[in-house]
Amino acid sequence: MPVRPARICPCGHRVPGGTQCACQVKAEAARRARAEANRPSARERGYSVAWQKARAGFLAKHPTCACGAPATVVHHTIPHRGDKALFWNRRLWAPACAPCHNGPLQAEEKRP
Repeated sequence: MPVRPARICPCGHRVPGGTQCACQVKAEAARRARAEANRPSARERGYSVAWQKARAGFLAKHPTCACGAPATVVHHTIPHRGDKALFWNRRLWAPACAPCHNGPLQAEEKRP
């Protein structure tokens, strides 16, 4: 298996292949903190007590993810981005396990 060569970070440090420089790790943490600070709370995004009840009912009727694992998350197949009509449209809900939802499904939602 090939090994990535070391590289020089824009800050001037030599970085082993396949790793990030400390300055890059720090910058990524700062970017995530800014994004989280600007993100509305779960309640403000629509995840209320009514959602918890609807979610529980949906998962009781659809207990399995497409991969065969037990479903623990209701995935919105079309990102609602705050649109209440899309958020509550049950035809756009799909059962998912946490690994599937937090991996490929979330990456799909984040595409522009």
